[in-house]
Amino acid sequence: MNADTSSASLANTNAVGRVGMSPRVTELDGGRTLVIREALPEDAGALLRYLEAVSGESDFLTFGPGEFELTQAQEEVHLRRVREALDQLYIIGTIDAAIVALLSFTPGHRARVRHSGEFAISVGQSYWGRGVGGLMLDALLEWARAVGTVRKIALRVRTDNLRGIALYRRKGFVTEGTLRGEICVRGEYFDLLYMGLQL
Repeated sequence: MNADTSSASLANTNAVGRVGMSPRVTELDGGRTLVIREALPEDAGALLRYLEAVSGESDFLTFGPGEFELTQAQEEVHLRRVREALDQLYIIGTIDAAIVALLSFTPGHRARVRHSGEFAISVGQSYWGRGVGGLMLDALLEWARAVGTVRKIALRVRTDNLRGIALYRRKGFVTEGTLRGEICVRGEYFDLLYMGLQL
């Protein structure tokens, strides 16, 4: 059973009013320790290597091997901008300092839709079924509630990703629609569910 051993899991606010996320430390089944924290610009190289690795592990992602085209310098700039934004989040899960999961949340850019945003999540294949995805999602929800300006979180998930859909439903997400033929993998088209959670 997963046990959250962190006393510093609540969001924190910096001098410019940005609500950040303090690291969350959880012991997984088997004694491995998962650390969930905000990604830093110096994580850029490791993140790109992680993304290339997971791109070949699952067809449920929106990109395949070789398709994530940011350079390390571009990824560093992106991570720096996220950390400067008031309502964006980019977190990683690490075990023994190696990245095993990531989650990014981006809100709408204009005032009328800025209260709502979408997230993307991935977990390395070695840690599927270990509760890592749920813990990453818990961190997002806790942060979003602390920010106060985020009123809705949404996601898109393939209709045949049954494990993912079950997780999102357990966390309170509901299906709001179906996007027909939205993603194509090796010439085959798949539908996506659009799911949302009102905070």
